[in-house]
Amino acid sequence: MPDMQELQEMEPSPVEETPSQVRDSYFDMEKSSTSPPNNGTNFLGLSNQHGALYYLQRIQKYSSYTFTAFGLAHITNTSIIPLITQSVPASEPYLLLTRPYYQGLPAEPLLIIIPLWAHVLSGIAMRVYRRNLNAKKYGDDEESEKGKGYFSNTFWPKVSGISKLGFQFTPLLIGHIFINRIIPKQFPGGSSNVNLSYVAHAFAKHPAMSFAGFSAMLTVGCFHMTWGWAKWLGWTPDQTTAMGGERELAKKRRWYIINGLAVALTALWMAGSFGVIARAGAAPGWIAKQYDEMYRMIPVVGKWISVIDSKVFLWADQGNALATFTLHNDPDLLTLRIDQI
Repeated sequence: MPDMQELQEMEPSPVEETPSQVRDSYFDMEKSSTSPPNNGTNFLGLSNQHGALYYLQRIQKYSSYTFTAFGLAHITNTSIIPLITQSVPASEPYLLLTRPYYQGLPAEPLLIIIPLWAHVLSGIAMRVYRRNLNAKKYGDDEESEKGKGYFSNTFWPKVSGISKLGFQFTPLLIGHIFINRIIPKQFPGGSSNVNLSYVAHAFAKHPAMSFAGFSAMLTVGCFHMTWGWAKWLGWTPDQTTAMGGERELAKKRRWYIINGLAVALTALWMAGSFGVIARAGAAPGWIAKQYDEMYRMIPVVGKWISVIDSKVFLWADQGNALATFTLHNDPDLLTLRIDQI
């Protein structure tokens, strides 16, 4: 009898289709086994041999392939090239040269928009599909009688670490797209005004928000993508084929390797973003004013940074007076108000 340490606890995973031995009665099994299998296709052209889960898994997998191609181009333009040139102005031509390939039609929908939403929605659909299978398998009626309802944790599959990272990465990525693609379209010139200087201006004028936002997005995103690719390639700790005492050692080794690669990818992206772009300074003249207007259009946060960045309070104890200097976003406008205490 195997030792308890050699046993692996596996998460229940419903099969894609109910086996004929369960679906058919005892007396119909022989008849069913002699009938020819249905190898045709449905009205969508999909094979009848596979269930919905089969196609959802492949949509999620292959959509990540396409989005990874965009990610490689993006890290090259926003990190690797700035690291090589050590200059934002010298890096701008490379960004402008490649931007039409993934910010126009049909490249942007094919490389970014469609794969992104296909990846997210297929993941959610798989969770709902597995939940419904578990409910049918283990008794949804009994759970409903207890009053716990559809969203009870009883039948929902366990959320993996990769999925948790994905749920966190999605709003961060959508916010990044909104700031860099949606907001600029409201201004003359549209996205042509958005370049590395646009990002550098944010770091110069709003450092706390910029460093916090980019740190969260890069860290969560790089770890999600690294662990996701490890899963597709069969390299995650739970996918090791080692047995016995060697299994735990192999799982630890894989865990450290995957996290080490994720840290290295995050450090590489941050090196170019924080080490070069963030230190380039604010944009000059009217371009700076336009960038300020763009950042003030960020919902909630835009109004907050507008208030914080538009006022610099200096208190000077001058007897019974409190001097408050208000410095607006327009550097030419400086007002002084003396409030009597």
